[in-house]
Amino acid sequence: MSKILVTGGCGYIGGHTIVDLIQNGFDVISVDDLSRGSMKMLHGIEKIVGRPIKNYKVDLCDLDDTEAIFLENPDLVGVIHFAAFKSVPESVQQPLMYFKNNLNSLINILQCAEDFDVDNFVFSSSCSVYGNATQLPVSEDAPLVEPESPYARTKQMGEAICRDFTDLHKDFNTILLRYFNPVGAHPSAMIGEFQDLSESVVPVITKTAIGARKEMTVFGSDYDTRDGSCVRDYIHVSDIAHAHTKALQYIIEDRNKSNCEIFNLGTGNGVSVLELINAFEKVSGEKLNYKIGPRRPGDVISVYANNNKAKKLLGWETKYDLDAMMDTAWRWEQALAASKKTTVTG
Repeated sequence: MSKILVTGGCGYIGGHTIVDLIQNGFDVISVDDLSRGSMKMLHGIEKIVGRPIKNYKVDLCDLDDTEAIFLENPDLVGVIHFAAFKSVPESVQQPLMYFKNNLNSLINILQCAEDFDVDNFVFSSSCSVYGNATQLPVSEDAPLVEPESPYARTKQMGEAICRDFTDLHKDFNTILLRYFNPVGAHPSAMIGEFQDLSESVVPVITKTAIGARKEMTVFGSDYDTRDGSCVRDYIHVSDIAHAHTKALQYIIEDRNKSNCEIFNLGTGNGVSVLELINAFEKVSGEKLNYKIGPRRPGDVISVYANNNKAKKLLGWETKYDLDAMMDTAWRWEQALAASKKTTVTG
């Protein structure tokens, strides 16, 4: 089995990707300093795949500690790099923290990949690199405009770092995956989004419905969209995870046309925040307590993907529709609440 290092493996997308990699024949080790990830994610992964997963509790901004992981695992064939801070509002408030963490960790991982001859690299990017796109749906060759947040800027800069590095190292293969808005949870309800304070819209919806939040705010009702709320391309996290497996297979099998390629990961459908709420209410049977608030700094108006390239070259297809996204998210929220209740009463 090919061994893959997943950075941020105890995080939301990283954890689901580890499951998908193992179910498709890969051996996986994780590195996560647990500043944003959770060991609960690792325990859930182990229940799903039926085997232990090694996690290194290492801050990737520390080059020496990062090198030690590569020294211990000389048989690595690839890296999937998720580890990064990802909150748009937090990045607006603490831009230097985002630049320091997201860029230094990437630089150190690439340095180790170079030093230890690990030549297959998948970078976790974001549709936020497109900013307020002038043409929808967005294709991979769309021009990158001024980013709307420091978080988005770190993704633009991260992509540029990857491209410059790959230009220099012709035997090094890089895939930049620009994904849109991952939502939902594993169908088993054993893993999902663990952050209680997540500001992502679907966890906010489910936590409001379960009573962990008093109400939710829809930020903006006067955007130039069909109902005035922001439009996004919501995609199930397991579909995102499977695309990483497909991307690794693509470069390991030398099917890539160049040594740095970019793929959008989205469903191709734009869904407004109010439509998302309606879908949740339909699936769950719960009436959501929400209010309309002012626009939020850093939010783009509307963005959704042209995903034809990933379908054609990676052989990737989305499996989960919007109802399934909201259903798995809600069942995950209920499982979380049940586990907390058991812990308190136990």
